[in-house]
Amino acid sequence: MAPRSSRVTSADVAREAGVSRATVSFVLNNTQHQKITEGTRQRVLAAAEKLGYAPSPAARTLRYGRTDVVLGLLPDWPLGHAVGNLIQELTLAFAKRNLTFVVHSSVRGARSLGEIWKALTPAAVLAFEPFSDSDASAMRSAGIEVIVALYDSSGLGSEVSVTSANAIGAAQARHLAASHRRLGYAYPDDERVAVFARPRLDGVRAVCAELGLPDPDVRTIPLTPSAAADAIRTWLAADSPVTGICAFNDEVAMTVLAGLRQLGLEAPRDMAVIGVDDSPAAALANPPLTTVVEDLPAVAELYADTVMAALDGTLSSGSPYEPQVRLEARESA
Repeated sequence: MAPRSSRVTSADVAREAGVSRATVSFVLNNTQHQKITEGTRQRVLAAAEKLGYAPSPAARTLRYGRTDVVLGLLPDWPLGHAVGNLIQELTLAFAKRNLTFVVHSSVRGARSLGEIWKALTPAAVLAFEPFSDSDASAMRSAGIEVIVALYDSSGLGSEVSVTSANAIGAAQARHLAASHRRLGYAYPDDERVAVFARPRLDGVRAVCAELGLPDPDVRTIPLTPSAAADAIRTWLAADSPVTGICAFNDEVAMTVLAGLRQLGLEAPRDMAVIGVDDSPAAALANPPLTTVVEDLPAVAELYADTVMAALDGTLSSGSPYEPQVRLEARESA
């Protein structure tokens, strides 16, 4: 057996199984039209598993012209519940297609995009924000498929756009408008998530206009009870009091709930509040938080299908896609 510190090779597998390296290659690469008995095939597979053999990425690249890696480029987003779930769903969606999803966050101080893709030589790059034409051109020249996944409809034609953010805000507003004639929007105090917050707010505005309600009263809410309490006082003191709050996400919504408690008020008696994401803490909030949930598995399948179409050479111009959202109704609204 090869020393523990060295990489196991196909030659090690061949010696363990008592066959030639060519036979090992035929079996592990599932090469067709080779006369290899089932007993020999099983012996090779058992030897490879015993030794912990993994094909060399470089050899795979030479054989197939690409690796099985899809590089996911995340902007400098806070890695909270929703983003974590999206990464998990993407990992599963690509695994079903025999691809490996590797994530790189563009947090300040991280290695440059050029360094990352040259080190990994991925089959495709799935980016969640546009990057420079020079970067895109360099990657395509290296044979890397480039997909830009946007959470609005501002793509350049070849990207895939998910418009569920608008539907999320619309679902919040429709739920609250059944009982409240003036709505507010609790906007996040973090510009990194503006790509999600702006279209969600647009969805709330669209429903208010459709139903003949005033435009939502938008307040930026830092994640502190006192800041939320200040906003609540302003909402309730308006000529037409704001009594229904669409919050950017569950964290902001629970901050509003904390602000209500600080003022001796209660949801939904004094103000109804609805969040987004159905984070684990939402059901434990006081009161339990009503929230809107995005169909992240469907989003992940869309992105994985788009990457596969690009790798197969069948990708057509992208069009906006709107996955389903659902309401998880609890006591806060």
